[in-house]
Amino acid sequence: MDTIIAIVVVVAAVVLVVAIASLRLVQQYQRGIVFRFGRVLDANREPGLRVIIPLVDRMVKVTMQTVVMPVPAQGAITRDNVTLTVDAVVYFRVVDPVKALVNVRDYPGAVLQVAQTSLRAVIGRADLDTLLSDRERINTELKAVIDAPTEKPWGVLIERVEVKDVALPDSMKRSMSRQAEAERERRARVIAADGEYQASRRLADAAQAMAATPGAFQLRLLQTVVDVAAERNSTLVMPFPVELLRFFDQVAGRPTGTAAAATPPTGTEVKLTLPPLVGAGA
Repeated sequence: MDTIIAIVVVVAAVVLVVAIASLRLVQQYQRGIVFRFGRVLDANREPGLRVIIPLVDRMVKVTMQTVVMPVPAQGAITRDNVTLTVDAVVYFRVVDPVKALVNVRDYPGAVLQVAQTSLRAVIGRADLDTLLSDRERINTELKAVIDAPTEKPWGVLIERVEVKDVALPDSMKRSMSRQAEAERERRARVIAADGEYQASRRLADAAQAMAATPGAFQLRLLQTVVDVAAERNSTLVMPFPVELLRFFDQVAGRPTGTAAAATPPTGTEVKLTLPPLVGAGA
């Protein structure tokens, strides 16, 4: 009787051990790949509690989550012969777990090496200005270059590639600073010259409008007298008729042409600067 009980206990223990060894838990973010006698089974094990044959099957779990991999800083030379250091970050995930396990060994390390070489190659084909201003195009080209050898043969999809930082030499930074300063100075001069040109055009239009209206000269003269009188100084502005000058020329016996040449144009302002008078409040 004792022998039968012992045999039953041993069989039950063996069955329990085999049952425990045949159970595998696959998480929601994982997929299970079963190797039976070294060959991959066609069906992948979905998330949940799965059963395999002990000593016959071997299950390998592959993470389907997106992996964020930083790419170490790489020294590169741009197309316009500028030496710089660039680092990036790669976002990828496994889309075919069988290819990721069978076709490549250590697929994260393989993706890292491809990203490093592709980063140097893309930087070598781009100009410095493009690298600094059009970062999106560089990221798109990097993604295409890295994704080409990894998606179909390795079952790894490159979701996104971003250039994190571009380190320039100090001499290049100083040169770029001087270039930016010169460019701002050039634009300031162009704006000032354009303002002067527009002001001259407006003054020319105003002169033509005043020439068409003789009374406008007198009004402008009176406005000038008001502006000068507003200041506390000893300057007197006296409107002097041009006809009176011509009369004096005729009385003096000068020729008409000479008087006309010496006579100032109509609306001439004669300014007399007088010394301040004591007690006059000038």
